[in-house]
Amino acid sequence: MKTTKLLLGFAFIATLFTSCYVEDLHYVEEPSVSLNQLLNSYDLWYVDINATQGYGETPFLQIAFTVSFKNGLMYANNNLVGIGSQGNGYGVEIGTYDAYDMILDVNHIIDGYDSFDVYQIDNNTIELYNPYNDTSYFLDGYQRSNFDYDYVFYDNIHYFLQEYDAWEKSYTSNYGALNDFDNENYLQFLSGGNDATFRSSQDANMYNTNNIYWDFTGDYAVSNVSGNSYLKTLTLDYDFFNNEYFELSVINDSTIELFHANSGTVYEFKGLGYIQYYRSESLDGGKSNSEEQRTKKRKQKTKKVDNVRTSTREV
Repeated sequence: MKTTKLLLGFAFIATLFTSCYVEDLHYVEEPSVSLNQLLNSYDLWYVDINATQGYGETPFLQIAFTVSFKNGLMYANNNLVGIGSQGNGYGVEIGTYDAYDMILDVNHIIDGYDSFDVYQIDNNTIELYNPYNDTSYFLDGYQRSNFDYDYVFYDNIHYFLQEYDAWEKSYTSNYGALNDFDNENYLQFLSGGNDATFRSSQDANMYNTNNIYWDFTGDYAVSNVSGNSYLKTLTLDYDFFNNEYFELSVINDSTIELFHANSGTVYEFKGLGYIQYYRSESLDGGKSNSEEQRTKKRKQKTKKVDNVRTSTREV
């Protein structure tokens, strides 16, 4: 009799706890947010270009470092010059958007209409899947107050050099051994192509960059310095001549310092002809607000892979 009562008692307690557990699960369920709320939950969405899946490209995402969504208007930081200050940190306006049912429709000011399926990967990561080119871009959310603009700048300084039509030598130190680079007065770092082409010129006092005669064309490379994220090395490959090696420092958004390792000479170069990027490719006759449209895009450093997403739309 006592055994039966004990068993009944355990059964009752088990039933009670099971009932409470199920009811508790019911209360912890949270209503899902709308796509608009999700997009607006962060000031900036950093485009992690190396996480891209698929073999296609969406031009305005391929060029952008960050994108933002504000009251139907879309913004992007396409340039490193002025990043953090341009547009209060949001960058420039690039178009409008409409968000509904986890679908994002974008009307870009130059590229026109595009549409994406949106997937929330985790608390601060979303995936924009473009069913028209079967490619997914992954965006990480940040608030402006905790976004490291400096890190993005120095991690992508290769592109910063490409954001001016030319760099003009404005200072040469009065110390350091004489060397061939003393004769170089202009440098140019070209975007597009192999993304590693530079030109140099010995012209002097050129007021129009279009009139500069480029004496030499070669390849260049920017590399990191261990233990110092603000210092880089720049190598100019002069083919049949010796390569020129420099320590590259940024003085401000339009001035760089080159320390010539072999001679000990310090040079400063100022940027001429700032290029405002809005797109990765230019169409025939395509210019926006009198800004030059030069081929430019961020290159994916990781190996391209098949996209695991499957389109559910008729495209």
